Amino acid sequence: MDRRRFLTNGIAAGTIACVESGPGSIQAIHAQSVARSERPVQLGANPEPVQIDLNRTAVVVVDMQNDFCSKGGLLDLQGVDLAIIQAIVPKIRAVLSTARKRGLKIIYLKMAYMPDRSDLGPEGSPNWIANREAGRPVKAPNGVEGRILIRSTWNTDIINELKPKPGDISLYKTRYSGFYKTDLDSTLKSLGVRYLIVMGCTTSICVESTIRDAVFRDYSPILLSDCTAEPQGFGLPRSNHEASLFIIRDNFGWVSASDQFIRSIEKVRI
Repeated sequence: MDRRRFLTNGIAAGTIACVESGPGSIQAIHAQSVARSERPVQLGANPEPVQIDLNRTAVVVVDMQNDFCSKGGLLDLQGVDLAIIQAIVPKIRAVLSTARKRGLKIIYLKMAYMPDRSDLGPEGSPNWIANREAGRPVKAPNGVEGRILIRSTWNTDIINELKPKPGDISLYKTRYSGFYKTDLDSTLKSLGVRYLIVMGCTTSICVESTIRDAVFRDYSPILLSDCTAEPQGFGLPRSNHEASLFIIRDNFGWVSASDQFIRSIEKVRI
């Protein structure tokens, strides 16, 4: 079987999540999406072009929050060079602007824990070790009190340059994958989404983990290579970022770029 032809042409079944009804509810949006005719777009990508339906496409922004992107956040306090991640912000902003004009649903994922850290995992587990600084008190650059990787703090807010707009969806996650114990899958199904345009940080950790889990659930993810970044392994003969692009391109979807995506969907009527 031609795996990519199957992914491109197949139709994924969706289910409606239990949410409030109303003109702005997920059910209403889903009904409107189903009622509209298809909006097919041919998107330049590797290993080959892929056709997507904009009426069944969502843009997923992974972890573009202060702890990973801003001075005073977790990665900055760990001595990570934020310039690698900050360099992708203008590209992401351009994609979001164009996507909103074409009526695509935008979904933000944020890595964050409950204030008591009860969802961090058992002490000594890999997730607990990797995120053991969660809960550490810090002072944000604007002077407010924050806590590393804790919900509803400056640390887990999306950076100002990419702030969600009315109608966008924001979801917390507690593991690298955006699908683990979150409402992401049910939300996508309720919206009738099949194709995912993925951006964010970091490439080989949360972005790749989310893409892998998307494929396991029969979504078709397209990663925009210039809208994702990975500080780990940066500067090596082959970086972690490049390795992830190679793996995703060959096994877990498609790799495209912001200019290709923008050019393709700007041809479609609003």
